[in-house]
Amino acid sequence: MAYIAVVGAANVDIGGFPSGKAVMGDSNPGRVRISMGGVGRNIACNAARMGLSVELVTALGGDAHAGMIREDCARAGVGLAHAVHFPDEATSTYLFIADAGGDMTLAVNDMGIHDRMTVEQLAPALDALQGAALVVLDANLPERTIEWLARTLTVPVIADAVSAAKAARLRPALSHLDALKPNGIEAELLTGIPVTGAGSAAKAAQALLDRGVRRVFLTMGARGVCCADAHGTHILPGGHPRVVNATGAGDAFTAALAWARLQNLPLAETALAGMAAATIAMESMETVSPEMSPERLERRMDELRGII
Repeated sequence: MAYIAVVGAANVDIGGFPSGKAVMGDSNPGRVRISMGGVGRNIACNAARMGLSVELVTALGGDAHAGMIREDCARAGVGLAHAVHFPDEATSTYLFIADAGGDMTLAVNDMGIHDRMTVEQLAPALDALQGAALVVLDANLPERTIEWLARTLTVPVIADAVSAAKAARLRPALSHLDALKPNGIEAELLTGIPVTGAGSAAKAAQALLDRGVRRVFLTMGARGVCCADAHGTHILPGGHPRVVNATGAGDAFTAALAWARLQNLPLAETALAGMAAATIAMESMETVSPEMSPERLERRMDELRGII
């Protein structure tokens, strides 16, 4: 059976949601939720909800949190046969505080375990990765590992830039990527072009194409998505989702890129699938929406076509 592989971070998310406007330097009434997260894990679980068979290659420590991630992936139908185990390490943890609108205001990540996902540690998984229909990488991996995987793999590779702090790790791999999903800040770090609107987004996307990326999906938040390949550039204006929790929306977008790639959707339709997945994610308190499914994704795509 065809499957995709995701190589990246899995961690325990601890989220704080103030009841009203967050007051810095003070204790805020609200809710605290513990869930599983990590860009790689979120992409993998979203992809599984979209009906894909998924293997997640991630790093797990020797603590109780590793067991929680194993149980979570088992429930989601995500395989962990090729995860890398480090009994002497703590499993990755991500702590964030959201504002009253659901957007993240501050976060702290303890993700050092993923720095140990070296070429040597991942070499035993190479055959399994080569056997996948496509591979998704996230920039939580070490730069050398990203470059090695992107250069060595003969299947399509999609990369998620993750954050401003980690996007630069993708530079050596750009010429080997089938697709890249950065946001405006990440695209600026990779190209030197400030993204302030549709015009500058198109210039940054073209600069990434010039560096060898085959397809670029530059997300601009409420302003939409700029997508580009060798045949042209499209700007899709943003929808208007009811934002409950924006954390994980970008991961859902990347999962939809994999879903659309397997269906051979054209560039603009692939971007629309990403937008649809992101809006479904933002409307859920969960990092991976329980409402995500192939049917829901296609319905949301239809709805977006009617308003953008």
